[in-house]
Amino acid sequence: MAILLGVDTGGTYTDAVLLRDETEVLASAKALTTRQDLAIGVGAAVSRVLEQAGVQPGEIALASLSTTLATNALVEGQGGRVGLIYVGFREGDLERHGLTEVLRGDPAVCIGGGHDHGGGEAAPLDMAALGAFLEQVGDQVSAFAVAGQFATRNPAHELAVAEAIGARTGAPVTCSHQLSARLNGPKRALTAVLNARLLGMIDALIGRAQDRLHDMGIHAPLMVVRGDGALMAAEQARLRPIETILSGPAASIVGARWLTGAQDALVSDIGGTTTDVALLRDGRPALDPAGASVGGHRTMVEAVAMRTTGLGGDSQVHVVTEGLGGGVRLGPRRVIPVALIAAEASEVVHGALDAQLRATVPGELDARFARALPGVSQAGLAPRERDLLDRLGAGVMPLQALLRTRMDHGALGRLVDRGLVQLAGVTPSDALHVLGRLDSWDAEASAKALALMVRRRVGSGERLAPDAPALAELIVNQMTEQTVHALLEAAFVEETGDFGAPPDVLARHPLVRAGLDGHRGIVAVDLRLNRDVVGLGASAPAWYPAVGDRLGCRMILPEHAGVANAIGAVVGRVTVRRSGTVTSPAEGRYRAHLPEGPEDFASPEDAMARLESHLRADAGAAAAGAEAVQFTTDRDIRTARTEAREVFVEAMITVEASGRPRMAS
Repeated sequence: MAILLGVDTGGTYTDAVLLRDETEVLASAKALTTRQDLAIGVGAAVSRVLEQAGVQPGEIALASLSTTLATNALVEGQGGRVGLIYVGFREGDLERHGLTEVLRGDPAVCIGGGHDHGGGEAAPLDMAALGAFLEQVGDQVSAFAVAGQFATRNPAHELAVAEAIGARTGAPVTCSHQLSARLNGPKRALTAVLNARLLGMIDALIGRAQDRLHDMGIHAPLMVVRGDGALMAAEQARLRPIETILSGPAASIVGARWLTGAQDALVSDIGGTTTDVALLRDGRPALDPAGASVGGHRTMVEAVAMRTTGLGGDSQVHVVTEGLGGGVRLGPRRVIPVALIAAEASEVVHGALDAQLRATVPGELDARFARALPGVSQAGLAPRERDLLDRLGAGVMPLQALLRTRMDHGALGRLVDRGLVQLAGVTPSDALHVLGRLDSWDAEASAKALALMVRRRVGSGERLAPDAPALAELIVNQMTEQTVHALLEAAFVEETGDFGAPPDVLARHPLVRAGLDGHRGIVAVDLRLNRDVVGLGASAPAWYPAVGDRLGCRMILPEHAGVANAIGAVVGRVTVRRSGTVTSPAEGRYRAHLPEGPEDFASPEDAMARLESHLRADAGAAAAGAEAVQFTTDRDIRTARTEAREVFVEAMITVEASGRPRMAS
């Protein structure tokens, strides 16, 4: 009998589950996610689940972790400060390729160098320009990203830059060719920047989680869920954290399949920060052929074809004052629910709420609070940001007291983006507390916060809602509508028909709304979702029955839906894919593009055999934590017909190594 431990660190809760032999759930438990040190929440959840099951730590044969940390960080624009070295490109390419937006003010430099399509050196590497850049920013960033022109055909310049950075700064470096074997330098650069931005965050999570488990007496191998649902060794995840984006959502898909046996269904997982929707087809989740897209960024990461929306139980509630009726809008940013921040700092929160309720005029910052997160790098902070952080100190503070000038607002936004400060405000979770459908934290604080929000006026001059319960119902109804939109968008993406508009436009089209309402006039309009929906997440029972009614579909809410991610984390397989390219730079010459540089052969078969041998060795080494590893090879060979004969053009070789993770005795 093998006992397996699955852990999922979500935006609000950390879940732990114990399985026996991948066939039976022994116990599950939850603890609040501790953003300042995620290992505290991991340890609390694991301790509780071990106690519930009566299992000793030494009995655990395998531990596996899924996390929404990377996904949430990209959705919320958080992460470390990064320096980008763009080799062989021009300054204007940063703006033209969208990298300026991704960098968000982080330093970047374009230096001479790079290679051509065949892997030959296009220009010498400008080490002097690199040295000047490192001298200027070396102590202002937490990591570096390096992207060279045609680096997948010859990574020599990327490797030389990485070596120089290591020698001068000691900072971690992400090379773009290590993340993808495909062309498209700008997209590889974007992926490298995001990977570098996540390095410190994921390294801290995994390192602290391993330490906490060891301290508890759990010495089993630790695996981490990738964005495609496969497992990877913790050591690899620390080097390639970008591959953990959509880790939590991918684990939820694996968990949904295990819990329900569903073959064809939409799976919708609501957490504190995001709603993640994917399609199960023939029992398998499809991978996104264009690469994972999170937070508006299209990466080169292989991941489940998932639509991630900034909508969850902890989404910030915004008051819409435009129009006569007004209303509310949810997300995309996550904030701490007022009920939760009050449970942690009752005197400060209730004191501020009571004072704001006594005021005769409602304020823009009513029921909003901030707290600092310790242990996050403060490198590169401007003086105003540092002053604001010092003013905030180690406690909780109302924004009314914290923000003194307009410029303070911008500084606070930058601190939030860096993950140095967390905001608290009204959320859908607060609405559930007011309605008595949730009692996890301080319902009285939620009621006060919503009482403050209803005082806001809409375009007609009327209050937003008559009272706090009425506003709570308004927020719940808005959650239903935005969840319906998220599911419809995912459905329209998968539709084969041409409806003449993008999925997001279709989901909000008046005809779609009329169809959901069952419009009956001269024209009768009906619309429903023609797939079952598997609803996952701890709060799914609170939200999803109304969503199923609205969409006219069967809503499946399985037992253990609240810990599906943790279950999916431990029932997956170790799967490693490695890809490379063979080209033909001249007639009779065939080039295998290898990490140590290109090698030429007299026949395409020899070149492909050499590349495949290297890929099998690399994939096998990466899958070393698995048992009974099996290899499969895919050769995508492109040819062209000239003068009545087939001519080799290019081949993409992909080797996959797969097996179950090795367990402790």
